[in-house]
This record gives sequence, structure tokens and C-alpha cells, in this order.
Amino acid sequence: MGLKTFEIEFAELGKDFFLRFDFDYFEIKKKLSIDNSIKLKKYLTFLETGKPITPDDYEEESGNAHIVVRNIVEGEFDKSSLIYISDEKAEELKKYRIEKGDLIIAISSNCGYSFLYSGDDNRNFTLSHYLARFRVNGKFVNPVFLNYYINSKLIKQYFRSVETGKTLKNLSKYYIKEMPVRIPAKEKQNQIVSQIEPIEKKIKELKAKMQPAQTIINKIFAREFRFDIAKFEELKAHKIFNLDFADFASNIDLRQSVKFHREAGKFALEQLNSKTSKKVKDFLSEPIVLGKGISPSEYDENGDVFYIAMSNIKNWKFEIEEARTVSSTFANANKNKTVAINDILLARSGEGTIGKVALIDDENIDGVFADFTMRIRLKNYNHLFAYYYFRSTYFQYLVEINKKGLGNNTNIFPSQIQEFPLFDISLDKQQQIVKEIKVDLDEQATIKKEIAKERDKIDKIIENNIM
Repeated sequence: MGLKTFEIEFAELGKDFFLRFDFDYFEIKKKLSIDNSIKLKKYLTFLETGKPITPDDYEEESGNAHIVVRNIVEGEFDKSSLIYISDEKAEELKKYRIEKGDLIIAISSNCGYSFLYSGDDNRNFTLSHYLARFRVNGKFVNPVFLNYYINSKLIKQYFRSVETGKTLKNLSKYYIKEMPVRIPAKEKQNQIVSQIEPIEKKIKELKAKMQPAQTIINKIFAREFRFDIAKFEELKAHKIFNLDFADFASNIDLRQSVKFHREAGKFALEQLNSKTSKKVKDFLSEPIVLGKGISPSEYDENGDVFYIAMSNIKNWKFEIEEARTVSSTFANANKNKTVAINDILLARSGEGTIGKVALIDDENIDGVFADFTMRIRLKNYNHLFAYYYFRSTYFQYLVEINKKGLGNNTNIFPSQIQEFPLFDISLDKQQQIVKEIKVDLDEQATIKKEIAKERDKIDKIIENNIM
């Protein structure tokens, strides 16, 4: 790959508030003619960032939720993994609740990702400090059009060029205000939104056919092993239940928390134990081990070995594009913390990530796994079957009730995971179940591709109308 070069006057550097001088910034600056473009600040009527919360503010479920970056998906508000907060905290943050017509934008991690809040929910939503909200003058800007514009590939490129940070990306409000707004007049914006409506309708129809992967996995496991998922879900709703003192002595740590003794957890464990007497430890080829921590100096952008962090497996697979690389010195010193094909990595910490697993399915991947993950190596077992089982609701609920700690600082350990039940069925039967799950998941992947094609149509319409 050739070296990218460009020439620039010192005076040009001085035009940017932060004196940026990286190639990507000046490339998009030229492409969008930023110096000659109207900036978002011309249309802004309001802009503020969210507020942080602490683990003490968390609630299991309530009418109040705190929105974080993961709740923005493909330009929409994803409510599938909300963080609930107490009534007291919600009241304290009352002035920071989002309102109908607010545009919510990420200023950390997936910088620039946004959604328009339609106000279609009775719950109270406040923002994480990693998000900001703003409103625009409706006389000149259609917020629906603006949300499409912000999520277009070209404007995403703008945000990629102005974000800062090596591991955790951040976005200054300055660059939100300075975002070039190369859009047509309001009447034309309205026409474009109308043009997009049939595409959105088709996307909605396609989404209606979608099923979460966990739903598919649960359905097949429940059928094969006769799990009573309905009863399990009913018990999950129980907030008050009675215990005997003897129940507190039923575990090695004498745990007394309500979470650990939930009726739903007891029910899930009983159902699993009724189908198998084996545990994870009975199928291990070697003990489960934790990964290796790293210091910033040990990363190497030119390295050939990946560092697999929790964030790289949060979506149930190893996302190689997001992984950083390490020096050969670090890799050679930690050969006992590397991955091989068919290894299963499990996140052992962090709310929203703890318990999630990824299967290493490429023998060419060289990687050292992080200290907040653990490596599970099985023998005489179908690794894909185990991976699907680890994703199932029952297994994930065992992680939920067994994890230790408060708030976001919770952990699960190898000594606990190895004691979880694991089915003792023939390899042929395992493969049969794997095949059925894969067929259903492949159907979902096909639908996702169709949705992506429709989104590309929207993106093309927007970019064709960027002035």
C-alpha cells in the first residue's frame, strides 16, 4: 500500500479549533467542501450531553431507563438491552429526559451514530454521558431527513475523521456543531422523506420476519430437551419469594443475595440437571483459564497477532475488524494465552457483555485473549453445539444469577462456569441440533442482507441529494 501524502498551508491548520493535521480529516474536508458549507450550528436550537450514573442507581426493571451507545442501531432506537434506573435517580435527572423530536447522537465509541426519538414510549429515558441530544429549527430542517443524513456513509466518514482516542473513541461537541449540512431546501427534504417511506415500509416488513438468534436457539433446545420456557419466564417475574435458612448453605460462598436465590434460576438449573448429570468440567481438554492483561505500550499497529478483548466478542463472535494487534514480544511471552480453532471465549465481566461467548472458527487466527475473558477448550464434543448451548437463555441465566459484584463491576469465574451443567448426548445428535439451528440462522442472515440492500437504497438517495 502506497503512502498517502498531501501538502497544506500552515494557515489551513489554524482553521480547525483543535489544529488537526491528519490525512483523513483533510480528505473529507475537501470531499464535503467543509469550509464553504453551512454548519449544523446554524440550525441548532438546543444541544446538551447526558449524565453519568453509578451502579447504585440501577434497577432490575422499572419505568425509567438510561440510554447508552449500544441502544443506537442502524439509525434507530434499539430498546432490547436497556439499563433501568431507580425512581429517585430518574427524578434527579428529570431535566435530562429525552423528548419527542430529539436527535440522539453518540459522542463515544460509535461516534456520530444517531436516532430520532418519536416519543412513542411511556417510559422515561435519560442519556448516558456518552450521548448527546439536540434539536433543530423545523422551519429549515426536517429532523427525519437529518437523521438519514447523519447516518449516511459520507457523514459517518466525517465523524470517523474527527473522533479522537486510540481505544475508546470520543467526539467533541465542537464537531457536532461544525458538521457540514449540505442539504436541499425544506420542501425537497420532505419530498425525499416521502420517497424513502416505501423503502422503510419494506424494511419494517422484513424486520417482522426476523427472530433474535437466542429465540431460535431457545426454541430448538426447548423442544429437544422439553424445557418449560413459559414457566421459566413466569418465575422470572416473581419479585417476592420465601427461603429457608438451609438454602443459604446450599453454596460454597453462603451467598444470600436475592439474585442468586431467584426461583427462575433454581428452576432453570433443575431442568438442566434433569437432562444431564454432567458438567462443563467433564468435557474439558484442559482447565479453563483467564487471559492476559495488557498495557498501552504493548500494542503494535503493525503486529500480526490480535489482542482479543471483551469488546471484540460482545456481538457473539470475534469481530476481527475492531481488534487491535500486539507486538511479537508480547505474543511470544504469552503463548499459553493464545487461541486455537474451536476454542470458546467467554466474557467474564461487564454488564451487557458478561457471559457472551465467541467461537474461534478460523484456524488462521493468531490471538492473545484478554484478562477479562476466559478460554474454554472441550474434547470429544461438538464445539458449535456447545457454543449454541452457551448462548441459550438457561445458560445465560445461570451466569446472571451466579455473577458476583455490584453494578457494572460484576464477574464470573472459571471455577463457577466449570460447574454448570452440560448435555451428555451423542455427537450425531449434537450435529443434528447444530444443523437445524444453522438452517434457521442462515434464513435470518438472508433477511439481514435484504435489509442491508434496502438501507443502501436510502443511503444512495441521501448522498445523491447532498449538495
